[in-house]
Amino acid sequence: MRPIIIMDSGAGGLTVFEEISRMMPWLPVIYCADNAGFPYGPRSEDDVIQRVSHYLGVLCQQFDPILAVIACNTASTVALTRVRKELNIPVVGVVPAIKTAALHSRNKCIGLLATPGTVKRSYTDNLIDDFASDCEVIRVGSTRLVHLAERKLQGEPVAQWEFDKILEPFAKASQQPDQIVLGCTHFPLVKGELSKSMPTVAWVDSGEAIARRVYSLLNHHIPNNPDQPELQAFLTCDSPAGTRLAFAFAQRGFGELQVLQ
Repeated sequence: MRPIIIMDSGAGGLTVFEEISRMMPWLPVIYCADNAGFPYGPRSEDDVIQRVSHYLGVLCQQFDPILAVIACNTASTVALTRVRKELNIPVVGVVPAIKTAALHSRNKCIGLLATPGTVKRSYTDNLIDDFASDCEVIRVGSTRLVHLAERKLQGEPVAQWEFDKILEPFAKASQQPDQIVLGCTHFPLVKGELSKSMPTVAWVDSGEAIARRVYSLLNHHIPNNPDQPELQAFLTCDSPAGTRLAFAFAQRGFGELQVLQ
């Protein structure tokens, strides 16, 4: 069976991979972490578009995938339109689960925790207008949280006070949100730490919804007698930080990390 591609700036897309793998354990996966461009949040839109377009093009030439997933909110909000025009396969993006949070909120106050770029983009404004117009939406942008999630995956210690500090705008609001959207695929990696800071909040991410979308697109490709799928992971440059992620990928069944040529 032809593989799917999952691409992110780092290892945050593993949260999407885990949901896809749980639903479709037979599926071969090529994972690409663009660690040379990590993190995408502070980069310009044009830079992110060029990087995603380039690396997805290279991966499609090398591996002939059946589908691609941009497992990054920042990249999805700016690059989806272009890569869908360039590639002749379905491309699935990740968007903040604002609709889900608004539907489940009891006090009609929800939070959005994302990268600064995602928090400020007009794409996010439109999601809120379309699906959460009846809610107060508190937005918090954090690049630091992306780095904390990567550090945790690399086996480094992370201090709980850092999560308390990042979440202060939610905790100190006149009305606290009862649902907070994790608008970056890295953030579910530290959901436990976030929950310690705000234990009464429901944390909402897009992983399961993305897996359902991938399943619906690949439903007719389900093998009758699936073999153990091949899982390959690539970095875009050789770096100590990238190398330290090797254990996290190995835990999830991937082979040795390689550098994309």
